[in-house]
Amino acid sequence: MKDVMLKIDKLNAFYGRAHILFDVSLEVKRGEVVALMGRNGAGKSTTMKAVMGLLDNKRGNIQFMGHDITAMDPYRISRLGMGFVPEDRRIFTDLTVMENLEVGKQPARTGMPEWTRERLFALFPNLGEMPHRAGGSMSGGEQQMLTVSRTLMGNPYLVLLDEPSEGVAPLIVEQMAQMILELKNEGISILLSEQNVHFAELVSDRVYVLEKGQIRFQGSIEELAENEAVRRAYLTV
Repeated sequence: MKDVMLKIDKLNAFYGRAHILFDVSLEVKRGEVVALMGRNGAGKSTTMKAVMGLLDNKRGNIQFMGHDITAMDPYRISRLGMGFVPEDRRIFTDLTVMENLEVGKQPARTGMPEWTRERLFALFPNLGEMPHRAGGSMSGGEQQMLTVSRTLMGNPYLVLLDEPSEGVAPLIVEQMAQMILELKNEGISILLSEQNVHFAELVSDRVYVLEKGQIRFQGSIEELAENEAVRRAYLTV
């Protein structure tokens, strides 16, 4: 059995008095791509933020590689080897591609591939053609590539990837799918927040479907593909 990298047990999360997540439990194993799916407002991004320590008002238990990270600060979680690619990208717009990558750099980790600028430029050739361009003058898709690359410079064991196909051109979506498969081949685990069923089917091993902060379905991506009732109830617009 593969090692469990991330285990979430009965996670509840709140924004003020608003109860957003209700007893969410899921796990991600080593080298596995797990999709967290649901419509807008289902609680996908809230789950990501709670795991990464960006949401204080929560209860439950979150374990990462055997460490209890439930109440841990984001920078400490990052140092343990978890990377986060937020939906809104959050690149440093005044810094160049090279400078953005340098900001994310962390030491190599035992048993994991070491990501260098050269490797990332091979993965995303578009970035290699603009190493000195400021982040603020790049397209949305290029910024998405840069955010992913900056995260990989931290040499993570696991990456939280929030809506990577949202609002980018189809060609960039294809590159994102190929990137996820390459990371999986390198043994990196990925928890992917996604609405696009086709995209999730291309890259995912297993899936959890959220609706109004609760897990409504869990299973293999093949089981989701065969379950029209679940897709119609929780995923179609």
